[in-house]
This record gives sequence, structure tokens and C-alpha cells, in this order.
Amino acid sequence: MNGRADLRLGITDVAPVVSCGTFSARAVVGEHLPITATVFREGHDAVAANVVWTAPGADDAGAPFVRMAKLPPEPDRWIATVVPDREGPWTFRVEAWSDPLSTWRHAVEVKIEAGQGPDELANDLEEGARLLDRVAAEAGADWRDRVTAAAAALRDESQELTVRVAPALASGLQQYLHEHPVRELVTRTEPFEVFVDRPRALYGSWYEFFPRSEGPVVGGVPTHGTFTTAGDRLPAIADMGFDVVYLPPIHPIGSVNRKGPNTAQFPGGNPHEIGPDDVGSPWAIGSAEGGHDAVHPQLGTLDDFKAFVARTRELGMEVALDLALQAAPDHPWVQEHPEWFTTKPDGTIAYAENPPKKYQDIYPVNFDNDPEGIYAEVLRVVRHWMDAGVRIFRVDNPHTKPLNFWHWLIWEVKRTDPDVLFLAEAFTRPAMMHQLARIGFTQSYTYFTWRTERDEIEEYGRELAATAHYMRPNFFVNTPDILHESLQFGGPPMFKIRAVLAAMMSPTWGVYSGFELFEHVAVKPGSEEYLDSEKYSLRPRDWAGAEAAGRSLAPYLRRLNEIRRAHPALQQLRTLHFHPVDNPNLLCFSKTDPDSADAVLVVVNLSSRDTHIGTTALDMQALGLDWHERFSVTDELTGASYDWGQFNYLELDPFREPAHVFGVTFPRPVQFPPPVS
Repeated sequence: MNGRADLRLGITDVAPVVSCGTFSARAVVGEHLPITATVFREGHDAVAANVVWTAPGADDAGAPFVRMAKLPPEPDRWIATVVPDREGPWTFRVEAWSDPLSTWRHAVEVKIEAGQGPDELANDLEEGARLLDRVAAEAGADWRDRVTAAAAALRDESQELTVRVAPALASGLQQYLHEHPVRELVTRTEPFEVFVDRPRALYGSWYEFFPRSEGPVVGGVPTHGTFTTAGDRLPAIADMGFDVVYLPPIHPIGSVNRKGPNTAQFPGGNPHEIGPDDVGSPWAIGSAEGGHDAVHPQLGTLDDFKAFVARTRELGMEVALDLALQAAPDHPWVQEHPEWFTTKPDGTIAYAENPPKKYQDIYPVNFDNDPEGIYAEVLRVVRHWMDAGVRIFRVDNPHTKPLNFWHWLIWEVKRTDPDVLFLAEAFTRPAMMHQLARIGFTQSYTYFTWRTERDEIEEYGRELAATAHYMRPNFFVNTPDILHESLQFGGPPMFKIRAVLAAMMSPTWGVYSGFELFEHVAVKPGSEEYLDSEKYSLRPRDWAGAEAAGRSLAPYLRRLNEIRRAHPALQQLRTLHFHPVDNPNLLCFSKTDPDSADAVLVVVNLSSRDTHIGTTALDMQALGLDWHERFSVTDELTGASYDWGQFNYLELDPFREPAHVFGVTFPRPVQFPPPVS
């Protein structure tokens, strides 16, 4: 028999639950986590429910009583909101129970309203008194006398009926009874786990750059940067408001079959003399100089890297390091553990392919050959960089490695270091992306880059908000691999449009360096690869000169990150809500934060070429307002203020400012509806 037939009362559709409880749901410290369930019973007696929310290492006995409330419009749907205050594996269970106090109150009120007298209500009055006796037996001294007095009044036949029931139905006592109910036929679900991460798992602004491109240009020729020269770039990144500095692999790069500029392969398969621009791909990891636990000697030493990490922290940021589990042909693994790779019939080791693309400079690891040895080595490498100060790993192509390996690795690390985070760079099929999130990845790259029309942006945003209990998106506007055609041909306004969408829609977003300089030229028509890709060559940039000449988007990115930090609503995912606009070129959405009663409204012109006008039809209830109410909005980008209501006229010129980012001032205290997946 499937399921639990012993459940006395009905409890179904509990959320958040991932894969029927096989994997943990996710939240972060301080996040409002909605727990919902469908609860019902036979007959007409009242049913109620509560959540048992248990902290890591604690047991149910010490958990607070969290009563659930009805969640309209479904008559049997219930909700409670919990807020974790520490990292680690929390658990919750839902308890459904018969609520005799509510059943009694409803019956008495209906019968009195129908004109029934004390004789007809004699049994009801005694039943109510007995229920109050049970409450009084458990009540504290401050309430015991009041509950006892209400029970005595119900039994006092010398008083009129309304006088007898008044104490028991008084609002103050009813509130106490709501918080201290009589529970009968208690029915419990199994416990479900919620792993709670630190807040950076949900909210942050990422900046990707290549330290090797931060060397000086000497006589018009770029020189290889070091961790020291790259450290000089950190204050400018911090000034733009970024929280995470993401570095591509920093390890020695293979010489065998090394790729040259614009991905051209040098002839032959043996090591050869490398020119000043022929630095190879950082993802072709390993050479005679070391493998995944080594630092590229031109970048510096391990101590230099640790100093770079320390400097990043001094500036209020942290380092995310690439974890790419593959090897160059001259990686030490190839010599020491050839069994970790796939050998072809001719005896050679298979290099990476994604037909028609060939990556002769990379050998994929075969995780089915000696899994015990491979697992142990990868864990050693990860802990090596953790010891060097890294607490975030951006994982390259995790969808090409076994799911059970990632599940083991992530939770083996989190067992001792729950603050370590893993970002999945998995631009692949939806099923695999979602399963990587379910099994433990903290964040995921997404399809955001390819969502440009309003309908597809709204649909994707709703999907991500609905799966926020296990999948947290990271909206990168560009990457070293992805220069979307909208940026190639949309001009500077499109760079603003994409930045606003990413920074305002997703709690976590990121840019790859060069975005702020409007870099937009592809290697060839129809390609998303940059011309002179930084993956294969040094790419120094004149940051200060571009900003001084007004050719930099850095001030705009700085402002977006300032707005994100100032508004807790923008640090949420579950509350993303889209509002109708009568022009398909205009996108309108809001985000809210229940703790601070903060709300932000964003309207974006999706066209970088044309001015568009339209009228909103705001869902006022999503903002905690009645349909007729007015409120004030202030554009955080321009400083302009407006009086708004449900219907509002808009005109956005992309060459002046393609978006409004409105902070909302409410005319009264508001309570936002709970976010429900």
C-alpha cells in the first residue's frame, strides 16, 4: 500500500517539499519561508493545523507552536510562515487536529442567533465549560483565573444566556484560546528537511574578471597580470557595489594542444613555444607546473592568492573560485591516474567534444573509472582551496558529471562547513538544471540571457519564483562564452535594459568584465563568442579612461547595486510579481519584503531603439492595498516622484532612461500577501 493509511485527519500537498522529501528544501537565514498544506476532515467539525519548526540539533519537544492560518481562496489550504535564524539542517512537520473550541464557538453563536434559549443550549454550555477547564489546567497564572471564570460563567444558571457566554467569547480570551488550543485527534506528517544557508546564497552581486588581464601594457603589448596587479582592480569593483569576485581557474595551463586567440588551435600535439599572446584557456587545467591544487606561476604563489582573498574581504567582498573538473593532456593526473579518463580503441585518451566543437586541449574525467579515488581527490582539492579562504565555488559544466557525485561532494562539504556555497554553471536541459539544484547546488545559472520578450520573461520569472524552495537563480547578463545578440546589436541602451532586468528581478545577478565598457563585437556573425575572447588571450582594458570619458556603464551598475542594498524587497525571490501593461514592449513587476514593509515597482522598456508608452493595471492586492488607494513612488534612478494608483501612464525613451525603478511609499501600514509557491 502506498502512502500512510494511518493518518486520522487529511493532510496532503505539503510544501516546501522537494522530490517527496528525498532532498532538502532551501532557505537562508532571515528569509520568510511559507509552509503550506491542504488539511481537511470528515463531517462538519472544525479542523486546524500547526507547524513544528525545529532548529538544527534540537528536537520537536522544544519547538515553538506555530499555528497555521487559512489561505484563500482554497477552503482547505493552510499556511504558516517561519523565519530561520541560523544555518544548517532544519526540519518541519505539519500537524492537523480537531479543533473542539472552534467547533463549540461556531455552534453556540449559530444557535443563539437562531433564537435558541439556555435550556436548548444546556449541553453546549457544559461542553464549553469542560473545554475551558482543560485549558485552565495548562494555563499560566496570568490567564488561569480568567479562563476559570469564563467556565464558571457558562455554568451560572442564574444569569441570562448572553451574560453567561460573553466571557468565553470575549476577543481577548479568544485570542488566548487561539494560541493555546485544545487539540484532539492530532495527526502528524513525517518530518521534512529545509537546509538553511547564509544570506549570500540568496542575495549578492557577482563580478567576473581574469586576473591575468590586469597586467600593465608595455610598449603597446599586454603583459600577464598577477594577483598583486589584479588586487589593484578590486577597489573599483567594490566601488561598483559588487559582493562576490568570481575568478576563472587560476591553475597552471596545459601546453599540449593549447588554443590560441579566437580559439584557433596550433598545429601538432606536442608542447611548443608559446608567444606572448598565446596564454591558452584557463579551463585547460594542468601542466608540469601542477594541477588543480596549484597556482599558475605567472599569477603568483599560493600566499599571493591568500593575500588577494584577504584584500577582497577587506573591501567587503569575497572570492568565488572556478571548479572545473577536467584536465589538460599534460596535467599530472593524466600521468599518475590514466584510469581516470576514457581510453579510445587506438589507445589514446579521448578529448572533450560537443560536436561539431572539439576541445583537444581538455580531457574529461570519467567518473565511472575509480570513483573512490576520483571522489577523494576532488574533495581534497576543494578543501585545499577552502583552507585558502574560498567559501564559494562556481562549478563548470556540472551537468557533464554524475549527479550522485555532486550530491556526495556538496553534502560532504556542508556537513562540516555549512557556509560553503556552490553555483552550477549548467546551461543545459531544464530537467538536469533543476535536478542539480534539488540535489544540493546553492545557485544556478539560468536561461535569463536568452529571455528577451515580455511573455517569455514573465513566464520564466514565475517559474523561478515558484521553484524558489530549491532553485536559486543567478542572472548573469553576459559571460566569457555568451555575448547575446541583443547586446551585439542593441547599443548602450540594451546594456542598461539587461542590467536593470537582472539586478531587479533576481536577488543574485552578475556581470563579466567588459560589460561596463559596452563590449559587443562577436568573433563572427551568428556567434555568441567574443572577438579576441579573453578565454584565449590577454585583454587589458582602460577602465579609468573609459569612465573619465563617459564611455563606461560603471556608474549605472553602481547605482543599481546601491538600490539593491537599500531595498530588502530586491533581496527576495519568492515575492516577484508581474503586473499587466497594455504595451507588450513594457514589462512591469514588483517585489516586496514583509519584515520592512518595503516594496519596489519596476517598469522596463524592452526596446533599445524606440520610445514606448503604456498604462499599467497594477494588482493592488499584491502590494497590500485596496483597489482604489493611491500611493507615492520615487524613481531611484532619476529622483522623480509621482502619485500612483492602479492605472498609471508611462513613457520610456531608451536613449534617456529605459526603466523606472520605483521605491514605494504607502499611505498606511500594509501587510503583503504571503509568497506561495
